[in-house]
Amino acid sequence: MRILAVTACPTGIAHTYMAAEAIEEAAKKKGYEIKVETRGSVGVENELTSEDIAAADAIILACDTSVPMDRFSGKKLVSVGVSDALKDANKLIEDALKAPVYKASGSNLVDDVAGIKAKRKDESKGAYKHLMNGVSFMIPFVVAGGIAIALSFMFGYDAFQQEGTLAAYLMNIGGGAGFALMIPVLAGYIAYSIADRPGLAVGMIGGSVAVQLNAGFLGAIVAGFMAGYVVNLIKKYIKLPKTLQGIMPVLIIPVFGSLIVGLSFFYIIGTPVAAINTAMNNFLTGMSGTNAVLLGLIIGLMMAFDMGGPVNKAAYAFGTGTLVAGTGSAIMAAVMAAGMVPPLGLAVATFIFKDKFTLAEKEAGKAAAVLGASFITEGAIPFAAADPLRVIPSIMAGAAVTGALSMAFNATLSVPHGGLFVFFAVENVAMYVLAILAGTAVTAILIGMLKKKIEV
Repeated sequence: MRILAVTACPTGIAHTYMAAEAIEEAAKKKGYEIKVETRGSVGVENELTSEDIAAADAIILACDTSVPMDRFSGKKLVSVGVSDALKDANKLIEDALKAPVYKASGSNLVDDVAGIKAKRKDESKGAYKHLMNGVSFMIPFVVAGGIAIALSFMFGYDAFQQEGTLAAYLMNIGGGAGFALMIPVLAGYIAYSIADRPGLAVGMIGGSVAVQLNAGFLGAIVAGFMAGYVVNLIKKYIKLPKTLQGIMPVLIIPVFGSLIVGLSFFYIIGTPVAAINTAMNNFLTGMSGTNAVLLGLIIGLMMAFDMGGPVNKAAYAFGTGTLVAGTGSAIMAAVMAAGMVPPLGLAVATFIFKDKFTLAEKEAGKAAAVLGASFITEGAIPFAAADPLRVIPSIMAGAAVTGALSMAFNATLSVPHGGLFVFFAVENVAMYVLAILAGTAVTAILIGMLKKKIEV
């Protein structure tokens, strides 16, 4: 048997490659040939060729973002979320071999095949996929821009105001370029996920209009979804003679689409969305004391609940949205700190409570330490999958403590990823480290208390 697979998670950092590894190991144990295309943060790797697809017995898509689908027409295909590959790759392979044959429906980004086992059960899950597709493309702009801004601040908080200095150039790169592009990119790739390539320009133009109206992150989301569905309607209802079909993607769709979205924002949508966005930012900025601690606690619970799944990514997207002003965000700091705790706590637990972990788990603990330090929450997944009733409550408790303390200490972060390696971008770093250590200790102690000893 020859199995092909494609894996892609919203951030393209951890789930993508962990799912690929799980599928590869499961296929090899069954004696099947396997090739996995990963669509991660560095782009498409190990891409499936037309020859690979022609020779395949079944295709597995373990993806939370849109991927090109027409190439798989005529093949048995199963489509699931990326986390399903981590939970039970063996069953996924068997489901793929029994799956119905996929028939392309003319779009390059289709995932609505009737009869596919794990078809998205409702539109809300599809909406989540579109949002995460936008977030995944936005993250590199936020990271690059945020680090450039943080480097600028190293010369002094107001040093960038002196024209012609390195600090000023760094601020221009980070705030004037990186952060300026992230809203249009978010909107553009939400639209791309919905309507394929024709949606990209319309979405980015809509996102740029949202920036002009100060509608921010919320405006980008509205613009992206609106652009995607407007483009789909244009493709459906505007039919040109075959001789003129070539002008649809380069003239008709971008012009009509951008005018509809842009003018709708200027005349109808933009003002109320901008008001909501401003009110939300003011509310979050003004949070202090008990309210801030409670928010941090909730963020921590969300980050640990599914370790890179939809709930975790919702909290992460919320955190990145607070970075749009180009200044440090207490919420982003809480998100990253809480996301580091689950793998770090488990790594510490494997070191302290050696009699409660297998040899393989102890080795996994070493990897978890590195992943946790890098803010890759997914490092906790192998432990949670093996013992969810004890591990998940323990990591949620630790992450909640860290999130609450981070907010209480008013630590801020100006970049959305990087873990230990971007601590130079943290304000009040000493107390921030204390918050992470406290949550790590809580998780490790609870794991030690709840887990049973391994019988020799």
